[in-house]
Amino acid sequence: MSGARRVLILGAGGQVGRELRRSFAGMGEVVALDRGSANLAEPEQLREVVRGATPDVILNAAAYTAVDRAETERELAFAVNAEAPRVLAEEARRLNALLVHYSTDYVFDGSKAAPWVESDETGPLNVYGASKLAGEQAIAAVGGRYLTFRTSWVYGPHGKNFLLTMLRLGRERDRLRVVDDQFGAPTSSMEIADATQRIVEMVLSGDLSASESWSGVYHMSCAGSTTWCGFARAIFERGWDLLDGKRPQVEGIPTAEYPTPARRPVNSVLSNEALWGRFGVRLAGWEAALDRVLEVLQDLEQTGSRQ
Repeated sequence: MSGARRVLILGAGGQVGRELRRSFAGMGEVVALDRGSANLAEPEQLREVVRGATPDVILNAAAYTAVDRAETERELAFAVNAEAPRVLAEEARRLNALLVHYSTDYVFDGSKAAPWVESDETGPLNVYGASKLAGEQAIAAVGGRYLTFRTSWVYGPHGKNFLLTMLRLGRERDRLRVVDDQFGAPTSSMEIADATQRIVEMVLSGDLSASESWSGVYHMSCAGSTTWCGFARAIFERGWDLLDGKRPQVEGIPTAEYPTPARRPVNSVLSNEALWGRFGVRLAGWEAALDRVLEVLQDLEQTGSRQ
């Protein structure tokens, strides 16, 4: 891709945003803005930020992700997750820029036994999922050159996420109780960023059709599936050297024994066949992706940069 390309990353301080900064570092001029520089809670101010940056690519890794708190902060969740994406889509279309946006498995109600495909009927169970679905719909209504990637159970070596929480609790406790009847695919921020980079490269290099038939919603998650309990056990089995000598036991429990303000879908496993069929891109299996993130954490441990 030409060095003249300008890539705007929003949410650059978050777990996906930090990895996008890494994966897009050699793809032209990268403008990386965190919440302090581009606040999606003020969508109209965001419009001015985009106009000032005049990007060729907008990577929106910013989102309201506090699933339980969203139940009482609906207005804020919709401002960040629905209204801001609409503004970004409008500005991207005005600039003829490519907009990449991330959505969630929580747009589905979890009632399907098989992996969810893009054409399945949506039905979010909580405010967070509803706000993300509204964002998807707003982008599609504006049109233009856009890619919305639905992903699931996102974690990585930075930020706040299930992996880092489990490692912390594993150092502190001998026994943990973790939900074992919700199914999904843990997906690392590193895999998301690298897959995004490959697809954006295809779009900008003209490897895809000249028309915008590739625009739309695609599922982008790691292969395979597990439960939160299975994920926790894998973290402790594969990351034992990050646990300060501890060997915590993990007890699986039903969702009913761990009530939360927001309902979660029982099955949020996504099918990634459309992503493979259109772009020839697959993310790693969730266990291999976990190993890769744990290697990064081990390197950070050795340099004294534990999260």
